[in-house]
Amino acid sequence: MIKFLQKLQSPSSESPGAVWWAFIVIAAVILALLPQTLGLAQLLDLSVVLVLALLALSMSFLWGYIGILSFGQTAFFGAGGYVYAVAAMNFGTTTLPFFLGILLPMLLAAVLGYFMVYGKLSDIYFSVMTLVITLIMNKAMRATSGSQYVVGDVRLNGQNGIPGVPPLQVPWNPEITLFIDHVYYLAAALLILVYIGLRLLLTTPFGRVMIGIRENEQRIELLGYDARRYKLLAFILSGALAGLSGTMFAIWGNFVAPEMFGLDRAAEVIIWVIVGGKATLIGPIVGVGIIQYLTTWLGMQGVGQVTLVLGVILIVFVLAFKEGLVPTLGNLLLRLLGVRPGGQAEPGSDNEKGPDV
Repeated sequence: MIKFLQKLQSPSSESPGAVWWAFIVIAAVILALLPQTLGLAQLLDLSVVLVLALLALSMSFLWGYIGILSFGQTAFFGAGGYVYAVAAMNFGTTTLPFFLGILLPMLLAAVLGYFMVYGKLSDIYFSVMTLVITLIMNKAMRATSGSQYVVGDVRLNGQNGIPGVPPLQVPWNPEITLFIDHVYYLAAALLILVYIGLRLLLTTPFGRVMIGIRENEQRIELLGYDARRYKLLAFILSGALAGLSGTMFAIWGNFVAPEMFGLDRAAEVIIWVIVGGKATLIGPIVGVGIIQYLTTWLGMQGVGQVTLVLGVILIVFVLAFKEGLVPTLGNLLLRLLGVRPGGQAEPGSDNEKGPDV
């Protein structure tokens, strides 16, 4: 149990054990049964949490495990949504546009990442450049309101966005489209698969080198590894995950708009990861759920300055929960069980001689 808590809040390079897999099965069963107890509006809200959790995972993977803070995740998020919308409305089918919504943001991340990583930008300039890219794409999409801005048969409509984005079709039967509950199940399945995939990736040599780069990039290079190649591959993977989230967001809402590229969304991603814990995989998912619930609740209470309240929450978490909510609560629980956060038993505790179960 103790090992499970340690790996859940901060995954190691060791392969996950039976308890971790049991946790995955239980989580999957709960997600599968939830629609039976929720109304349509609640299911819609929970679906967007699952979709945005994919975006949060793309950030936590990049920031928490290789040490790159990117403000460009919303650029890939928006690109995925727009690519799916435009392609689906032009092709009349959605299977190929779904994969294009992942592939093209991944290629965009590859091109941008290559010039930034191999251009040897420092971490701070890397973050600034991704912020600039996000601003450029946001401004560019807002400037497409004229009738001349058409891709195939689809007008981009500038800041008004593109309404009527086609729902996802069943690949083997295009006449059947996914309804709200189907989108929920798809989002839940994708989130679980991405979470498992990232967790297992950390156990591979690639994942170990990634974490080594985060801890001491110079030492990794002295050991003979090309740190730039690993950074680029991690950036490409995170861009693909953000594109997947953007594609699912377009399917969920049947609408895309320049706000997908906006600074508000970019700031939200940072808040999700900081609140949940950037050096975890489960933390950002929890962070999305908390912040989205608070945002909805504050809106229902008539609070006009929701962004200001979220900013205060961020400050509180940075000061009080420096590692994030999940690691902090996990460490507290471990201490109650008589184990130091580092994994050693507290002197004189019942767990001092008999370790993890």
